[in-house]
Amino acid sequence: MDKVNSKTDPMGRAIADYHQTGKADRLKVFSPMFEEDEIPLQTLFRKYEDMPEIERKALDMAKGKTLDVGAGAGCHSLVLQQRGVDVTAIDISPLSVMTMKERGVRKVLEQDFFTMEGQYDTILMLMNGIGIVGTMERLPEFFRCLDKILTPGGQVLCDSSDISYVFEDEDGMIEYPEEMTYYGEHSFQMQYKDTIGKPFDWLYIDADTLRQQADKCGYAVEVVAEGEHYDYLARITKKTL
Repeated sequence: MDKVNSKTDPMGRAIADYHQTGKADRLKVFSPMFEEDEIPLQTLFRKYEDMPEIERKALDMAKGKTLDVGAGAGCHSLVLQQRGVDVTAIDISPLSVMTMKERGVRKVLEQDFFTMEGQYDTILMLMNGIGIVGTMERLPEFFRCLDKILTPGGQVLCDSSDISYVFEDEDGMIEYPEEMTYYGEHSFQMQYKDTIGKPFDWLYIDADTLRQQADKCGYAVEVVAEGEHYDYLARITKKTL
């Protein structure tokens, strides 16, 4: 996913408004596959005690030099920073980056994960964060990026959801649309007030498929927590010979 222009940055504009005023209009989310939805802005500003178990578990497992990918308003980075963890937050949204700096996140970069440099012991990808991969076809590129920036013995802590339930009929049978290559590949577009973002690909990947794809690229996947809505937290590590 490329960096976004502030004029086409609905999420960043919504985050900035909420930070500055404590309220915001609806951040709408559109998709050809789903009904119109919205992102509750307050969830991006949560304290540790208000986060779901999966996110708390990931933060408790984070150690060493940490990269917070798609950090949004910086809620996870702020928790780690308060704990003394050396954390760097990245986001492609310039207004989100500005907001994180104003909120006190010390290390913030307007940066695309796929062009990231440096070495990190923990890489956090929370709130369906591995979705930035976009498509199954791009997963090998994701693992090649890990080859470059994950330290020996390092870990990726990411969550995703198995959304096969979306295609379940009244009889409990699951039937996917014929044109679908993988049922977790979707396209979304956001709007906030008169700011409309560009369409983007997003990947929801079930744990078994993630494990299979990681194995092909020399990585192991361990599911360390499961949520209440078909979501899970995975720990990804490089296989040892």
